Amino acid sequence: MTQTVTKADFYRLAPLHPTERLRLETTPDRLTTRVIDLVMPVGKGQRALIVAPPKAGKTTVLRHIAEGVAANHPECHLMVLLVGERPEEVTDIRRTVDGEVVAATFDHNPREQTAIAEKAVERARRRVEQGQDVVLLIDSITRLGRAYNLAATGKGRTLSGGMDAAALHPPKHLLGAARNIENGGSLTIIATALVENGSAMDSLIHEEYKSTGNADLKLDRSLAEARIFPAIDIAASGTRHDEALLPSEELAVVAQVRRALTGHPPREAMDQLLKQLRTTPGNAAFLRRVKATIPYG
Repeated sequence: MTQTVTKADFYRLAPLHPTERLRLETTPDRLTTRVIDLVMPVGKGQRALIVAPPKAGKTTVLRHIAEGVAANHPECHLMVLLVGERPEEVTDIRRTVDGEVVAATFDHNPREQTAIAEKAVERARRRVEQGQDVVLLIDSITRLGRAYNLAATGKGRTLSGGMDAAALHPPKHLLGAARNIENGGSLTIIATALVENGSAMDSLIHEEYKSTGNADLKLDRSLAEARIFPAIDIAASGTRHDEALLPSEELAVVAQVRRALTGHPPREAMDQLLKQLRTTPGNAAFLRRVKATIPYG
């Protein structure tokens, strides 16, 4: 039974590595979440980045994650925070996601965007303080970083791409709210980060925040251009301390799968994995097949 804590206690409570898994797999043909469960398992309290070049399918990946959370974990309060998004995309998300959708569209000024984001994370923290499990999906932490930069007073050093050094901390603080609280609730944050788009500022934002996460899902533009979806780079994706989330037997079989695939180029590796997943009714059946056919070293 989780404890109820006071409002002032959130950042004084002991954060632990995630130990309770969030299973995202739903139907056999929803391959996005099946792949994520294999290559980047997510636990309650995870702080994950989806690293995405343009047109690699990040919004679809995020939507499928939301579907998985809503379907498999009704005990979790699901929130989606959209920053700098087009209004029509917000409408689409609101109509397809069974959760709380908070939006600061591109026509909001930067201060409004940052205020909306801060209030959303604050509401999530308040729920966690009451012992609840919250999953917050953010699209994107990059656009949020840009908004903080535009709203900055200009008192910090100017970094690459015109980024004000003082604007880098607030989004990091929001990401840092993700945690699994000992004897309490949890806040899981999965945020997209934009890369490979020719923007020095966006590259700087990614470099600054990539070390804050404990799970990474790397999307690959070459896979998307080849119409291979989900366009996930298996070798570049993973979860730190995944041994705390997976049973030892499953961990060993997943490790065998990764070793078999990471020796291949990303496109070939994902193509092979998807072909195998399509012939099995679920990940459990796929892993049983792998266990029966791949010898242990």
